[in-house]
Amino acid sequence: MTENAVTPSPSETTPRPSWGETLRAYLEPASLRMFALGFSAGLPLLLVLGTLSFRLREAGLDRTTIGYLSWVGLAYGFKWVWSPLVDRLPIPLLTRWMGRRRSWLLLSQGAIMAALVGMALSDPRSDLNLVVWCALAVAFASATQDIALDAYRIESADARHQGVLAATYQTGYRLAMIWAGAGVLWLAARAEVAPAVQAIVTTVEAVKPAPGALYQNAAWTTAYLVMAASMLVGVVTVLFSREPARMELPPSRNAAEWFRGAFVEPFADFLKRYGKQALLILALIGVYRISDVVMGIMANPFYVDMGYTKDEVAAVTKVYGVIMTLAGAFIGGALSLRWGVMRVLMLGAILSAASNMLFAWLAGHGHDVTALIAVISADNLSAGVASAAFIAYLSSLTNVSYSATQYALFSSMMLLAPKWLAGYSGAFVDAYDYPTFFTATAFLGVPVLLLVWLATRLVPPPRRA
Repeated sequence: MTENAVTPSPSETTPRPSWGETLRAYLEPASLRMFALGFSAGLPLLLVLGTLSFRLREAGLDRTTIGYLSWVGLAYGFKWVWSPLVDRLPIPLLTRWMGRRRSWLLLSQGAIMAALVGMALSDPRSDLNLVVWCALAVAFASATQDIALDAYRIESADARHQGVLAATYQTGYRLAMIWAGAGVLWLAARAEVAPAVQAIVTTVEAVKPAPGALYQNAAWTTAYLVMAASMLVGVVTVLFSREPARMELPPSRNAAEWFRGAFVEPFADFLKRYGKQALLILALIGVYRISDVVMGIMANPFYVDMGYTKDEVAAVTKVYGVIMTLAGAFIGGALSLRWGVMRVLMLGAILSAASNMLFAWLAGHGHDVTALIAVISADNLSAGVASAAFIAYLSSLTNVSYSATQYALFSSMMLLAPKWLAGYSGAFVDAYDYPTFFTATAFLGVPVLLLVWLATRLVPPPRRA
């Protein structure tokens, strides 16, 4: 397809809003509502992935095992399997009272709270299986919440405002990650019977404690119970939110027709709208975040092995780092609104891959809080830009008639291959150490640049039916 044959993007056919209009869009009711619901979506993720890996490493589990246990996150990669049910299946009594989207949101939030309580009351040293099963339940319920919430977001505004909603969603999401990252570490540190550092035996020089020697499960129990209670933010928001305008679907005459409408037509619709370019789009979606996802599984074990304390990790990576991600999300949302999603998508891909090289440098540099701040600043700022642009891109691909199912397919593909590959990250680190691992994750981002370039030139601008 030649350049002249490509349909102009929306940013080229409509006047650009002023910076004042752009900023006011973040204060609209739909944006503020998405901020609160983003908090509810962001809270469970770290508790079954990043924060859990810190807890397991402190409990003495080896890195290879921690890497394999990250496959709990594959629940997010398969949510497209049950997304048609969330799109179509009513919940007895609850759907009649609250509506299709809000009823599924409330049900999934209740399940997340119950499973987090189970994780809180379990000890990975004596009953790792129970911790894993509860973590899997959190991941499954969280993925279900994501399905309903993504559909709610897409149905709450037109395509032009999806970048702003994505940014406010990311803001709430990242603030929840501060609480589920820094907050849970801070709570666990304060709940310990005695500061862990006092348990380190010192002679002529500090002796590194044995794996698991400093672990106090009661402290983690307290922290996870607080996290379970924090999900009430999402529950209250759902109860006081409005159901978006419902896309009326014709009643099915039989089970076969319902199955075709719920499972077959959403995928057939996407293929029909994009034709051969659908394969390129799906390939881009499948690998766009691969550098970040694969590297992220070993980030917390890396901090533990480098000797960073809970307070250092909480302050630098979970608070300051997330603030930098928020800044990146706002920048990505604003730039997407003014310049178009594809340009920002390319920028995010470049920054995300390059920032992983900084972790390779930090691994050789040693324990240095100032250096950690610099690395986290660059990495999280680039992640925020990439995430805001990518969410806006995925949202623009959907047909509102099948928003939950189609967006679940896209966001599932975003995680499926990276999460599977990330399961081997612990074994890779054990074999080759951290610097080689971080360098390898940076090079994983090179094919992404080619796919973004091809999609910009060969695929018509995203269009929603």
